[in-house]
Amino acid sequence: MRSYRQMDVWNSAMDLVLQIYQVTSTFPPTETYGLQAQMRRSALSVPSNIAEGWGSGAQRRYVQMLKVARGSLMELETQCILAHRLGYICQEVMENILKMTHRITCMLNRLIKVLTRP
Repeated sequence: MRSYRQMDVWNSAMDLVLQIYQVTSTFPPTETYGLQAQMRRSALSVPSNIAEGWGSGAQRRYVQMLKVARGSLMELETQCILAHRLGYICQEVMENILKMTHRITCMLNRLIKVLTRP
């Protein structure tokens, strides 16, 4: 593979970022610098860290950045659940985002496992 942009996990993470930007655009103005901004940062962190790890050229650093990306997904899940509890997103939207985060987490876990095999 010549580029991280060809990876399914990076492309799925980019799709998640787009979904989060669309969903959070309906949040109340009071959340512009709060939950909206945090959800966008968490989502954007996922493909960004995948790309940064790829670009490091060092397998150990790559694995570390994949784990950071995975942590950002957990942050995003928490923020998504809070947004639902606050009434900013409906159950269906929350469940769709959680399915996306779960799928990407599984992809990251598989990649980390492959890269850390002895």
